[in-house]
Amino acid sequence: QVQLVESGGGLVQSGGSLRLSCTASRFNLDYYAIYWFRQAPGKEREGVACISCCGGSTHYDDPVKGRFTVSRDNTENTAYLQMSDLKPEDAAVYYCATDTLSNCRPGSRYMDYWGEGTLVTVSS
Repeated sequence: QVQLVESGGGLVQSGGSLRLSCTASRFNLDYYAIYWFRQAPGKEREGVACISCCGGSTHYDDPVKGRFTVSRDNTENTAYLQMSDLKPEDAAVYYCATDTLSNCRPGSRYMDYWGEGTLVTVSS
């Protein structure tokens, strides 16, 4: 069955870096935009970043601009989120997802497939 699995979460100090991975199983991500979302306790899920399928154009939500970088490796059927200069407000469960469309649609919450999430904790 179609599956997305995130990995790489953990505990980091404020100002540190972390790299998250999102790997697809039993389907090909090559033609699909890949999104990253996050949800902190007591807050709604919010968009973080997105990368389109072919040209690899990217979008970042304002809180992470200049600090996070989204990328993809189609040979590994995997997307990445490189997080730098982490802040306590970045602490959340991070999810990857795809709407099975080719280009990013910033602001969209309607995804076809979601991963189960990976926890990022930032200490001060």
